[in-house]
Amino acid sequence: MSQSREAFGPDLVEVFGPSQRDGGPDLVQLLTPEGERTHHPEFDLDFSGDQLRGFYRDMVLTRRIDTEATALQRHGELGIWAQLLGQEAAQIGAGRALRPQDYVFPTYREHGVAWCRGVDPLDLLGLFRGVDHGAWDPRENNFGLYTIVIGAQALHATGYAMGIQRDGAVGTGDPDRDAAVVAHFGDGASSQGDVNEAFIFAASYNAPVVFFCQNNQWAISEPIERQSRIPLYQRALGFGFPGVRVDGNDVLATYAVTQAALQRAREGSGPTLVEAYTYRMGAHTTTDDPTRYRLSDDVEHWKLKDPIARLEVYLRRNGLVDDDFVADLKVEADALGHRLREGCKALADPKALDLFAHVYAEETEELRHQREGYAAYLDTFEGAR
Repeated sequence: MSQSREAFGPDLVEVFGPSQRDGGPDLVQLLTPEGERTHHPEFDLDFSGDQLRGFYRDMVLTRRIDTEATALQRHGELGIWAQLLGQEAAQIGAGRALRPQDYVFPTYREHGVAWCRGVDPLDLLGLFRGVDHGAWDPRENNFGLYTIVIGAQALHATGYAMGIQRDGAVGTGDPDRDAAVVAHFGDGASSQGDVNEAFIFAASYNAPVVFFCQNNQWAISEPIERQSRIPLYQRALGFGFPGVRVDGNDVLATYAVTQAALQRAREGSGPTLVEAYTYRMGAHTTTDDPTRYRLSDDVEHWKLKDPIARLEVYLRRNGLVDDDFVADLKVEADALGHRLREGCKALADPKALDLFAHVYAEETEELRHQREGYAAYLDTFEGAR
């Protein structure tokens, strides 16, 4: 069942080409896979040592969350887990570009963005363990609940963006008030009707929304060449707003591009599509076996572009981290892993009547009757409540 990309036909290979499959000439990059700092005429920033070390710490700890969650699923403690291995730079760069007043609508893989917004990783594990529907309060950190319905969050984000626009929180010139919205989705979701409808509404109403697509090149087992005849970022022009392709394994470039797109939205200039060109080095989820549909050579090729390794090379080369820093970070990661393992196993199972608790802000008469009827039914079973 494994097959090379060329098996999908020479016309598709010609469209994407070898350089295109590595990102193409329009790829925004500030840090090469070898850890060399480059510059870009439109997207370039100066980064402090603390900021760079912060990116590195974020990515290392986010990868540890992913590793621990995968292991917990393998041991039967989680029902499923959506891995982000290899996509840490795309998520941390986008997450750290946000201001507190910006709002995020995630899909189900934005563990790094959740980390940046202050969501406890244990709350993520509770969702995948099946004991809740997402225990964090979106109002506390402007980070919405995970969306399982593919692409639906793009419409939610656009509607929310239109709302803050009408609330006067866009284009005022006040950096503490002007806000933007980010909708995260993958390359597979870009084929969904909801995402394309969101593009239409966002363009029509000049909504302050950034569509952030993590193109990890596989919609489960479907390669990107089967989904689009052109690079995804070029689709934005057909809807009337700009698109940018950024090296999604380069945390510096991802941060710079996302920051510019967010600022453009806050100023009232409308939507932007950011395509973070990356690679899913792991499985789609822990129920997936990627060896059935992709070649190991592709994975090995992208391991050489590992987002954490390239930043560590740059930091070490420039004397910004040393062995002690890396060792201390490993201790912190180990402590985080231990907390997640123990905390996950201690998560309480929900009570049967909890399913009525968060249906409406105020309980309706009909819902009350349903709850009472279900409670009476449960009473016929010993200890069912």
